[in-house]
Amino acid sequence: MISPILPTYARMDVAFVRGVGARLYDAEDNEYLDFGSGIAVNCLGHCHPNLVKAISEQATKLWHTSNIYQIPGQEKLAKRLCNSTFADSMFFTNSGAEAVECAIKMTRRYHDANGHPEKYRIITFEGSFHGRTLATIAAGGSEKLTKGFGPVVDGFDVLRFFRDMRKVEEKITREAAAIMIEPIQGGGGIRPVSAENLQILRDLADKHGLLLIYDEIQCGVGRTGKLFCHEHSGVTPDIMPIAKGIGGGFPLGACLAIEKVAQHMTVGTHGSTYGGNPLAMAMGNAVLDTFDEESIIENVQKMSDKMRIEFMKLRKKYPEIIEMVRGLGLMMGLKLHVEPRDFIVQAFKNKMLIVAAGENTVRILPPLNITTADIDDAIKLLDKTCSDLLKKM
Repeated sequence: MISPILPTYARMDVAFVRGVGARLYDAEDNEYLDFGSGIAVNCLGHCHPNLVKAISEQATKLWHTSNIYQIPGQEKLAKRLCNSTFADSMFFTNSGAEAVECAIKMTRRYHDANGHPEKYRIITFEGSFHGRTLATIAAGGSEKLTKGFGPVVDGFDVLRFFRDMRKVEEKITREAAAIMIEPIQGGGGIRPVSAENLQILRDLADKHGLLLIYDEIQCGVGRTGKLFCHEHSGVTPDIMPIAKGIGGGFPLGACLAIEKVAQHMTVGTHGSTYGGNPLAMAMGNAVLDTFDEESIIENVQKMSDKMRIEFMKLRKKYPEIIEMVRGLGLMMGLKLHVEPRDFIVQAFKNKMLIVAAGENTVRILPPLNITTADIDDAIKLLDKTCSDLLKKM
């Protein structure tokens, strides 16, 4: 008998009923250490008191109106994000994929408004992940994403993940409109782009009249030890889709842009029924409040140093299991000599939750407010996981 839910996920055999901080609990009250954070979504862990208070208070006032009316929470959150970033304006969405779709539309609208409707193609990179809509899977380009969903949406040129981004210039055509890249590939295996290569892409975009788009849906909102990952390089984009952590677990995304791009998104050019609703805005503002009150970014910097050191010790202890440690802040990856699924399943048996990625890698994405005790517990569970797998080899 077919399930009432589409079988699009190979789900673990567990259903969680509550969560506190970095811990989740099933119906039998078994405790799991959550170092996946709903794939980098629960940036403050589960049921943070500030977020519980914010959503509870807003729920007693107003849930949804429409974007045909003023929504004060949008103005507040947008001003805070503009004041903290390169951006001059933004559009609020419900998800990362919607934010990327908005970025694609902004790109095409910008060039059309400037008399170049032929410029519509976006250069992207192998191993990237930009969402699950027809356009965003085409932007990612992998057969895993696009197989069975043809014809693939036109408008994207997917290049190999170059170590030297100067080679990208060879692929720029008269139809090229933008370059879109994740400063650190998440689903592609926690693969960082160097500051030098980000600068090369910025220079190429400026030279050829292209827009530069940074997809910071996973690597943004404090995940790498800066509010946004590109701040490490000092190289800014023209457009930046964000999501995941900004809502702290509530569906929320945004597409940020500089004025010369944003000004062309005039009345009627884009919209969203739910995007920027009062509940989402209350959560986004509460996340930023908590970042300030609890020095979350400083905690990421401190905890990431400890976590990296401990992971390097594990790599040295289990070279047959762990090939490489990479990443930035609390967006870490363990490249493995074993199948990632086997590693994830064994970690799950040991009551620890982590996430798969490309290039034979598992992602470690804990809440940004983790403690040294959380990391100590994680290392014990990962040590046991490596030991268990070694015995099976």
